[in-house]
Amino acid sequence: MLVKDIMTENPVTAIELMSVAEALGLLYELDVRHLPVVRGRELVGIISDRDLRSFSEAAEDEAIEAVEGARSSTVGSFMNTSPVKVDPETPIREVIELLLLHRVGAIPVADLDTGDLLGIVSYVDLLRRFQETLEPTT
Repeated sequence: MLVKDIMTENPVTAIELMSVAEALGLLYELDVRHLPVVRGRELVGIISDRDLRSFSEAAEDEAIEAVEGARSSTVGSFMNTSPVKVDPETPIREVIELLLLHRVGAIPVADLDTGDLLGIVSYVDLLRRFQETLEPTT
């Protein structure tokens, strides 16, 4: 089985100049944990809910400052600028190894020649596919 068989194609993305508040809103609205960051179609990074934890988990007495910080900070300041990436022909076994090795929850899928983002594959995609292989319980 290959990445192209289970990846989420054309995922919602962020751009470097997007505010952290906007990115947090997208993560919450879409119920996802990772947003690839693009410049045009080119993958330039990835941002996760963990990268933005300081904004979303502020203590009650720090909430106003966290909101102001999220509005004035950009994704480009917090994103991982050298994410692990794979191409659509990568075997699923290799993706699992990369997820475990790098301790990440998702890996962007890109055209490795052009850098264009094609999709994303996450541990949730892998679990869904695995669930399909299990026998139904009675």
